[in-house]
Amino acid sequence: MSRDLGWSRTVMAGGSSIGGLLSILGSPISGWASDRIGCKWVMVCGVFVLGVSTFCLGLVRNIHTFYVVYGLGRLIFIGPIPIAASVVVSRWFIKRRGRATGLLFLFQSIGMAVLPYVAALFIQTNGWRETWMLMGVLVWSVALLPVIFFIIQTPEDVMLKPDNTTESEAIQSDESSELDIPDWTLQQAVRTKSLWLFAISTGIMFLIQSGTNVHQAAYFMDQQLSITAAALAVSITGVTAGVSSVLWGWLVERFRCRLIFVSVAITMCVSVGLFPLIHGSQQAIVYSAIFGLSVGGILVVPPVVYADYYGRTSLGIIRGVTEPFIAIGQAIGPILSGYIFDVTDSYNFAFRLFALMALLSSVLIFVSGDTSRKYSNK
Repeated sequence: MSRDLGWSRTVMAGGSSIGGLLSILGSPISGWASDRIGCKWVMVCGVFVLGVSTFCLGLVRNIHTFYVVYGLGRLIFIGPIPIAASVVVSRWFIKRRGRATGLLFLFQSIGMAVLPYVAALFIQTNGWRETWMLMGVLVWSVALLPVIFFIIQTPEDVMLKPDNTTESEAIQSDESSELDIPDWTLQQAVRTKSLWLFAISTGIMFLIQSGTNVHQAAYFMDQQLSITAAALAVSITGVTAGVSSVLWGWLVERFRCRLIFVSVAITMCVSVGLFPLIHGSQQAIVYSAIFGLSVGGILVVPPVVYADYYGRTSLGIIRGVTEPFIAIGQAIGPILSGYIFDVTDSYNFAFRLFALMALLSSVLIFVSGDTSRKYSNK
């Protein structure tokens, strides 16, 4: 697109930034809508609009249209779809919430790994315009009908309860004390320091993730790695993030979620702290795998933590209020890394700064405290 339309990559990157800025307002609305009209219809609208925006990218002729269409698609991808999907999972599962959330992000990672290769094949045979249109149709055909017909908002809607396929009054009475978490309203949740410390910490870690990930391949090549080795190391990050999603999900079920959240931050601190020490492809692959492990953690653990702490009823709007911290972090991270490189001609200071920020996140999470009693297996 950059070559054919004559736009610089910096100009084109503005579309992603616009989507991130829009999500600061769009995420709270998405969370509110998930609670008010239901996650199913938020996902239906989100998938439909994502298909439209993707299809229309094949029609763009000027940068203003590109910004509108791409920014809208980016907004949908950041806000309504991930918020609604994770809220549905959190409402259907309590004891198995960690594993279920891990599977959700595992399949997201698989999609993000596979689809670029599919797109590349189509571009080679049909061109980028036709590929965008085809991908828009693919969004509708693969995702829209299943969301319409198979998403059920809560287990209670079909006379079930979380984690179980059947229910009786006796079982419900016996187990309710173990399974139910107090349902916080948004007004109650925003008065707790835990909510804001979690939101700030998560935003910081997504800043680190984006600031590292966007410049990762360039840094590896600066360290005299070949393009192939650099690409392999970056791919290892993605694969490890996907596979570790299930591991983090299992851990967050077995141990106190706040301590697992601290472990995620410490893992990220160690991984980016090791990046300045990379000399050779083997180290790049190992350290990238550790970084991918931490990325898997920030995808899975925060949604489970919010659900564990604040319950299921107002989870959508609570998540919507905290998601802008992620959007801000993802917007700042690449710019901060790039600026540090431009000033120092190296990414080393950026990685050391990121390690300190991850360590700060671990401290903030540790001192956040508990807001509610935990399940018996916590």
